Amino acid sequence: MTENQNTDLENDELYEHHKVIATDGQLPLRVDKFLMNFIENASRNKLQQAAKAGNILVNDIAVKANHKVKPKDVVRIVLAYPPAENLLVAEKIPIDIIYEDETIMVVNKPAGMVVHPGHGNSSGTLVNGLIYHVENLPTNSNQRPGLVHRIDKDTSGLLVVAKTEFAMAHLSKQFFDRKTNRKYLALAWGNIEEDEGTIEGNIGRSFKNRLQMDVFPDGEYGKHAVTHFKVLERLTYVTLVECKLETGRTHQIRAHFKHIGHTLFNDERYRGNDILKGTTYTKYKQFVENCFKILPRQALHAKTLGFRHPITKEMMQFDSEIPEDMSKCLDKWKTYTINSKD
Repeated sequence: MTENQNTDLENDELYEHHKVIATDGQLPLRVDKFLMNFIENASRNKLQQAAKAGNILVNDIAVKANHKVKPKDVVRIVLAYPPAENLLVAEKIPIDIIYEDETIMVVNKPAGMVVHPGHGNSSGTLVNGLIYHVENLPTNSNQRPGLVHRIDKDTSGLLVVAKTEFAMAHLSKQFFDRKTNRKYLALAWGNIEEDEGTIEGNIGRSFKNRLQMDVFPDGEYGKHAVTHFKVLERLTYVTLVECKLETGRTHQIRAHFKHIGHTLFNDERYRGNDILKGTTYTKYKQFVENCFKILPRQALHAKTLGFRHPITKEMMQFDSEIPEDMSKCLDKWKTYTINSKD
């Protein structure tokens, strides 16, 4: 029935993209029924919700579930991953909810909280708390109910959660089409000379350290990644930047800034906990170590999140305060910078 089937699994964004090309002998068939022949574990309802959200395209045009597929039609769909088999345990975990309605929820994740269960983190995650707070969340892959994107354990900030299948499909498409607005605050080592710029280069798992991601500028390995940045403040040996994500790869900001020689402050995995500049001075070394104690994680916060509401279609924008640990660290660097000029 197909001439070619190509599935690109976008694990970083928690959804998948299927492409199916109908054969020359394809008889007219509803697109939802057509896709059920090729997508494992895809229910009719899930496919219909995807169509309703505009996630099914035939020859690059969004269609309804009852659209008839014809020979040589190119059918594409963005779909949440099917659920995993293992059961999750709901846990009464405090969640900082800054917005909620019947279809979506926006939460402010603290640093140190894992977003979803994984190896070594079977409980205490944001997802464990979400399924306690909301029953019957639509499920993504690897037991990730409600999630259409994620942030690292030691990164703080905003996440949007889908409470219905339709919201999951609609939001997934926005992330896939890069129509969301995500801005982060990051404190990076060194003086970034450009006032603003763009870091572009494929990101993939490092060949030397499987816990790290590397940048591959030639594009032969990894996934396309683009980070736009703007310098907000230069603080002697570190620089505060605003980062706007065009893509959403694993460790994207962390890997991109290491690639340009400005590893994030106290990012241990990428050696941002090495004290740079002025290390011959005992007082400076003590100052930096004190900053590390105040901010015992990478200096990265998902501050702004914007997207279009799945139901009202209103463009929604949320902003979060800089968490206390990062704010105190910045204050110390500001004081140090003022004193160093005296």
